[in-house]
Amino acid sequence: MSDRKAIFITGGGSGIGRAVARYFGERGWFVGLGDIDKAGMRETEEMIGHGFTYSHVFDVRDRAAWDEALEAFSVAAGGRIDVLFNNAGIPLGGSLLENSTEEIERCLDINLKGVLFGAQAAHPYLKKTAPGSCLLNTASAAGIYGTPGASVYSATKFGVRAMTESLDGEWAEDGIKVHSLMPSFIDTPLLDHNPNARSNEGIRQRVQEAGLEITPAEEVAAAAWAAVHGERLHTVVGKTAKRIAFGARWMPGRVRKQTRESFRPLGQ
Repeated sequence: MSDRKAIFITGGGSGIGRAVARYFGERGWFVGLGDIDKAGMRETEEMIGHGFTYSHVFDVRDRAAWDEALEAFSVAAGGRIDVLFNNAGIPLGGSLLENSTEEIERCLDINLKGVLFGAQAAHPYLKKTAPGSCLLNTASAAGIYGTPGASVYSATKFGVRAMTESLDGEWAEDGIKVHSLMPSFIDTPLLDHNPNARSNEGIRQRVQEAGLEITPAEEVAAAAWAAVHGERLHTVVGKTAKRIAFGARWMPGRVRKQTRESFRPLGQ
């Protein structure tokens, strides 16, 4: 087995995945990228240096494709995977009544089923490099308190949070750490998407109008490094996420009132 530690990152073609790939690559790790965006992964590779990366085009919704991707990366990495960063995800906004069946199923399949499949596929590799190996899942501030106008997305991130807590218990005897990141609004290309097919108003615009801060992706990358090397179950990232976590714990009534007052249907 190689002495160089290895991390496999889904959604590695942009955003948080790219930032984490660069952060770990700069610190001597061998970095694996998984994404449906081949061109994006190529750009990430160029930022790190081709000698320290491996890319695999696949869809996280495909359970068999997970086995193929991780086996290929393990071979490329010299027989080891120390961290799986279960990061791939998509946004979905708007009220539940505005979301189409196709949008709901796609968000559930990528954000939740894809993470469960990744955990299943990664376990034997992480057990091999334990103790010290880690399954790191991208949850969200939307997994701390449900976000009006993003009920499906919030449901997936609560699911990721629950799965993290469940596997933290299940895999403790194997020496595998299972942790999550809970970022608020991060400065990635996802913010420039429309929340759903019926809206022409971008997510970034909504965030800025609400007076909420947008956190640099590099801050999430540093948090990912700390999460992998620490013992904290959930790592909250960004001022908004920290404020929600504090309020949900100590002032739940106030958070509920503010949440109900903050919802503005699309087009208003």
